[in-house]
Amino acid sequence: VGQGSGGSGAMAETKELKILQPDDFHHHFRDEPFLEHTVPHAAEAFCRVLVMPNLVPPVTTTQAALAYRERILLRLPKTIKEGEFVPLMTLYLTDNTTPEEITKAKASGHVYAVKLYPAGATTNSDFGVTDYERIMPALKKMEELGILLLVHGESTDQSVDIFDREADFYEKVMPMILARCPNLRVVCEHITTAVVANFVEKAGPNVAATITAHHLCHNRNAIFKGGINPHYYCLPILKTEKDRLKLLQCAVEGSKFFLGTDSAPHTVGKKECACGCAGCFTAHMSIELVAEAFEAVGRLDSLEDFVSKRGASFYGLPPAAGTRLLVRESWKVPDNYPFGDQLVRPLRAGEESKWKLRPRL
Repeated sequence: VGQGSGGSGAMAETKELKILQPDDFHHHFRDEPFLEHTVPHAAEAFCRVLVMPNLVPPVTTTQAALAYRERILLRLPKTIKEGEFVPLMTLYLTDNTTPEEITKAKASGHVYAVKLYPAGATTNSDFGVTDYERIMPALKKMEELGILLLVHGESTDQSVDIFDREADFYEKVMPMILARCPNLRVVCEHITTAVVANFVEKAGPNVAATITAHHLCHNRNAIFKGGINPHYYCLPILKTEKDRLKLLQCAVEGSKFFLGTDSAPHTVGKKECACGCAGCFTAHMSIELVAEAFEAVGRLDSLEDFVSKRGASFYGLPPAAGTRLLVRESWKVPDNYPFGDQLVRPLRAGEESKWKLRPRL
């Protein structure tokens, strides 16, 4: 898919689009006191939402995951009906995760996946994996029981350039994991490079990938346009325009690629400071951002597949019930949203959006 391909002029006349209810297969809710604000944002847009486990301390046991699930559900707005919002829980993989814990997770009926963070790779990942040999028993049990492995694929070798760390991980670590566990179902999370997109395309049917809305819309120039823009700083970091176009091609055409927003809120003070945190808050307009990217290449016809169908299929879930209306409607993104007793600055703060996901009927 290149700029201007495939009838973009005709698609520009689209006034509204009816799609199956979307899901999000990668979301950071944080924990109290922030759930009061993060849960409604997610529930307004999505049905099934895969909940990331990188709290402090991390969600390493089934018991902790189920308790976190209850805290999330307590913050669900009363306007959301039974079954319209379903948190899919995950565990945080450590060197000490046991096969027995994986068995408990499967038996719970609420834990769908286990997240691999290389120690130190991103926000709250210091408890992550340091020795891949030590996690093999857990991975083998996951392979046996059909629990998915979600991978934050970045090298933690500080001598590797930050823009090359994703490719480095997929060259050195992922082939080893797949060779040792050939039937393990794997989601390569929030991929950002053409190299890794090609890796996923060539891998077996047990390997898929999520792509964020902001990596479909922006390249690394966004971080530096007119000065340092901390709200475009995330991990894995935005990459080149060539990478963005490959991701967009995969999102439009590839059956193995689906939406995982990686919406990752931080307080304004933790972003706008001398050493700001990584993460983009996009829960307020994720579907709208994807629509913008797809429309730019004349492929709004593929939006529903990417945000509503492929992820559910890979997770073995039926499509979500109900439909949503996406309309061509100009609105201004707020400068900030409440976030606990503080504020979060959303992506595109103060800017105009031309698409709007209408509330549930």
